[in-house]
Amino acid sequence: MIVRRFLLWARTANAEARASGAAALAGAYLRSEMVDDDRREAETALIALVDDPSPLVRRAIAEEVAAAPQAPRTLILSLIADQSDVGALVLAHSPVLSEADLVDAAAIGDALAQRAIAQRPYLPASVAAALAEVGLEEALVVLAGNRTADIPDFSLERMFEREGQSGALREALLVRADLPAGLRQAIAAKMSDALASFVSGCGWLTVERSARLARESTERVAVALAAGGEDSDAPAIVECLRQNGRLTPGLMLRSLLSGEPALAEAAFATLSELPAARVAALLRDRSGRGLKALYRKAGMPLALQPAFTAAVAALNEAGFQRVSGITGIDREILRSVLIACEALEGTEGDALIGLLRRLDAEAAREEARAMADSLADDAALALLVEADPALLVELEIEDLRSAA
Repeated sequence: MIVRRFLLWARTANAEARASGAAALAGAYLRSEMVDDDRREAETALIALVDDPSPLVRRAIAEEVAAAPQAPRTLILSLIADQSDVGALVLAHSPVLSEADLVDAAAIGDALAQRAIAQRPYLPASVAAALAEVGLEEALVVLAGNRTADIPDFSLERMFEREGQSGALREALLVRADLPAGLRQAIAAKMSDALASFVSGCGWLTVERSARLARESTERVAVALAAGGEDSDAPAIVECLRQNGRLTPGLMLRSLLSGEPALAEAAFATLSELPAARVAALLRDRSGRGLKALYRKAGMPLALQPAFTAAVAALNEAGFQRVSGITGIDREILRSVLIACEALEGTEGDALIGLLRRLDAEAAREEARAMADSLADDAALALLVEADPALLVELEIEDLRSAA
């Protein structure tokens, strides 16, 4: 009887009063003890109120039932079909909705609805995959930033494939710890290209100069990712580079000159179609015959063979361990390569020497930056100790503890 009187009253009440009454009815349905007949009437009344002409009423109901596991399924489905600001409340929180409901809502929903779904905690893989396929840019950015969502690798790749031009999406993807190494490389390349286009478009650098800087930046990232990742990362990065036309002999040489041969090894395996273990053994053949055979089978340019031979020989001399402690180009290896190639003549020889000189200049800058940072840190520490002499004693004690 109470519910019936409520419905009769709602016919003449204003919108704000109806909204307040609808919220009270929804709260009573969820949290009060009702006999079965009253509960059925209350449910019917709530469903009927979804047709109320005022969005205030519908929103009031949605705010009450959005996170309630005991909310009537029919009511929840009616609310998600409402206007976006009402449906989004339920889409973001309701545990009543199934994966199929969410997939369907993602397919037909607008940006607000898709964002609500994308931010749900512990979003299932099927729903994440659906959003990756049909979601608008802002929904994909939210999805990429959802750390609890189960996003398959192929869906992460699809998100970048569809909206890779979005800087916000690229940033959101790059901070994910589970981002596949190949995709991370593709995003880095996209960012380098975008920066190069911007710089050349502003007239700050020539198109050729900005393109070279972008290429070198992409190569540095590729070598670092292949070296720092798991065993499976280098092949994935190489495959990404190959598909994008970025797997070049120069990049492979950079990998060897950096004392980080993982990328070069994976590239030789791809180009020669030999097993990775066999490629590793050939590169570590100190006689040099293994590299010669591998180089020929991979179809590498003859003009660069002296540089590869010298770089691999230097790595073998060091036991395939980095010679120096500086990241980036290893100048000890590079010096050996320059000595081996300095007698080369002709256009191709000049191009190779030019490449090696640029790499040497790059390495010199990196060393200078590292030294400058170290000197600045030492100067800052000296100022701190001068201001607080007790700090020196604390640091010495900490050093002793570390040594112990």
